[in-house]
Amino acid sequence: MATHPELGFYTLAGAPESPRALIDEVRDAESIGLGACFVSERFNVKEAATLCGAVGAVSNDIRIITGATNHNTRHPIVTASHASTMHALTGGRFTLGLGRGIGRMQDAFGMGRITTAQMEDFAGLMRRLWRGETVVGHDGPAGSWPVLRLDPRFDLDIPLALVAFGPNSLALGGRVFDDVVLHTFFTDETLQRCVGTVKRAAEEAGRDPDSVRVWSCYATIGDHLPEPLRLKKTVGRLATYLQAYGDLLVNTNRWDPAVLATFRADPMVATFGGAIDDKADTTQLEHIATLLPDEWLAPAATGTPEACADAVRNQLALGADGVILHGASPTELAPIVAAYAEA
Repeated sequence: MATHPELGFYTLAGAPESPRALIDEVRDAESIGLGACFVSERFNVKEAATLCGAVGAVSNDIRIITGATNHNTRHPIVTASHASTMHALTGGRFTLGLGRGIGRMQDAFGMGRITTAQMEDFAGLMRRLWRGETVVGHDGPAGSWPVLRLDPRFDLDIPLALVAFGPNSLALGGRVFDDVVLHTFFTDETLQRCVGTVKRAAEEAGRDPDSVRVWSCYATIGDHLPEPLRLKKTVGRLATYLQAYGDLLVNTNRWDPAVLATFRADPMVATFGGAIDDKADTTQLEHIATLLPDEWLAPAATGTPEACADAVRNQLALGADGVILHGASPTELAPIVAAYAEA
């Protein structure tokens, strides 16, 4: 069993040169006692189903959680059988994690934007299929299908996770899902507010609030890493989030929207091609750092390994059930996890 089931990491953080890097990452994660491996998805060399299979093949104990895939990118039978296959392959260590996705990207690809009602409907379909039901004539928010069926002998208990941001998604997580994954760079107040929303929704739905695990997704970037890399993992990562869904992040954290407007209007930012954390060089990142207030970068574990470990413990003290040590590989996290274990 994992030494620290309450700690997780994202494999292939950022933009890896090759997905094969996850093989050593997962083995290293188990060796230092991390309890969960989260698998994000990008439409390049980070297709989630393939990566999950690879993680399952090279691991023994760690939980595997998609964080996240979008339900509208695959037929529900494909997604359901992916989860049932992973469940069997890993001895029950797999969790299917869903998310709303980036609206503008879905518009561009002609997928249609994902709604809260669609995710709730889809979660219900997954649970019915995993129980061995044959679903006939489904017509709901997630879509319409004449027949959906896996194997009538199934009676599988596969957990579902939701990557949640706004209050509607958070409440859905509490009502229906088993794990709720929050976003990076949430302030302490935002973390507590989000945990409260999830737990309250679970209780109102007649569920045990403690049965819904809320994960803080916490940038963990120790000063044992070179400064250019730290800039990429902090300034670059936050700037990329502001590129993609800055209004939502600023509103959720109750930050000053005027700062976001200044960031967007900066000539370099306004004309930058691609994701900042992927393509910006150190000089560009140093410039972008001047556009971001210290308080916007503060929700992160930084400094010595001991300081980072203390910050991670504080996330748990604030109400999170688990902490994803975000933006770093297990090798980069090893000194921090060692310091965490010593307390």
